[in-house]
Amino acid sequence: MAYFDDTQTAFKLKSNKDLKKAKLLFKLMGNPFLTKLGTYFFKIPFVTDIPFIKPIVRNTIYNQFVGGVTTDECLIVAKNLYRSGVRSIMDYSVEGQSTDEEFNHVKEEILKLIQIAKENPAEIPCVVFKPTGFGRIDIYEKAGNNLPMADHEMKSWENIRKRYQEVCQSAYDNGVPIMADAEDSWMQDAADQLMDEMMQKFNKERCIVWSTLQLYRHDRLSYLQEIYEKAKNENYLIGFKIVRGAYMEKEWDRAKEMGYRNPIQPNKEATDRDFNQAMEFMVEHIDRISLFAGTHNEYSSELLTRLMEEHNIQKDDHRIWFGQLYGMSDNISFILGEKGYNVAKYLPYGPIKKVMPYLVRRAQENTSVAGQTGRELSLIQKEINRRKSK
Repeated sequence: MAYFDDTQTAFKLKSNKDLKKAKLLFKLMGNPFLTKLGTYFFKIPFVTDIPFIKPIVRNTIYNQFVGGVTTDECLIVAKNLYRSGVRSIMDYSVEGQSTDEEFNHVKEEILKLIQIAKENPAEIPCVVFKPTGFGRIDIYEKAGNNLPMADHEMKSWENIRKRYQEVCQSAYDNGVPIMADAEDSWMQDAADQLMDEMMQKFNKERCIVWSTLQLYRHDRLSYLQEIYEKAKNENYLIGFKIVRGAYMEKEWDRAKEMGYRNPIQPNKEATDRDFNQAMEFMVEHIDRISLFAGTHNEYSSELLTRLMEEHNIQKDDHRIWFGQLYGMSDNISFILGEKGYNVAKYLPYGPIKKVMPYLVRRAQENTSVAGQTGRELSLIQKEINRRKSK
């Protein structure tokens, strides 16, 4: 779309060398065979310990999609982005925890991020965590479905609740918004219950606690409308990041295997429709709902700018944010930032070996989302041609 075609603005932080590396990377990710091969390859536990593998990963896919190994490295990237009007949300992208020790480590990391955000409010507007970073999926599933739990499972559930309580209390005390990502549908009900509980407690004066809705689920728009009515009746504020979704194949496979109704929309058009309707609903009820539109879709991004204009909402209103992943859709992020909108990049960090599941998903996403890789490549090539013609 013409609104987001200004490649000079989109790639102003990238050198010619950076653009050429990005072009090669997206070309490779555009090949389904190579992406599938890489996915299997990097699922092998010892692969990233092979001496020559780590530098290759670091200089290609890692540098494209990850802010660094540590928060200090990430903060350097965040400050650089902020000079172009783009904020950052540091995302501790380490997955696969299974013990209380590991869950408590994630909690401590989130508490550290809250302090970093407090000290750097311009660059870091909020903090994010994954519910699976605070507890096991099977515990969430049992809690969400009111299934019987053994004593040790009840204790695990209470520990999960305590972790939510501790990080949300710290966010509230420090004035830093905190957001929970979405998860698989079979554990999401329990996460939703906890997040609603936290919103009721901490969102009385302003929206500190935000949850996430995946609109590729056919029930999320109705859930949004229901939770709005609940919040209105009980007098608290709600905040949601809305995304299209990230676990489609897994959801399909599990629903078929276990014989229940597929929770996923029948087609992409239905997902796009519900996403845009969710934005419209949230903007219309901005007095009670805060919106973070996490999208790489140019039409939806432009639509939100029009909705804000129609409802006389200022570009920098703290209740509305745009967001994209680091390394993707820079044309949306930097152009919105230059125009004065609130926009933030999800900025993952962590050791290469531990963020490989995240990187594999980014490669898969670029391969599976229709037109994503082609759009990235066309914009990169357009900027390369523009620079050559100067």
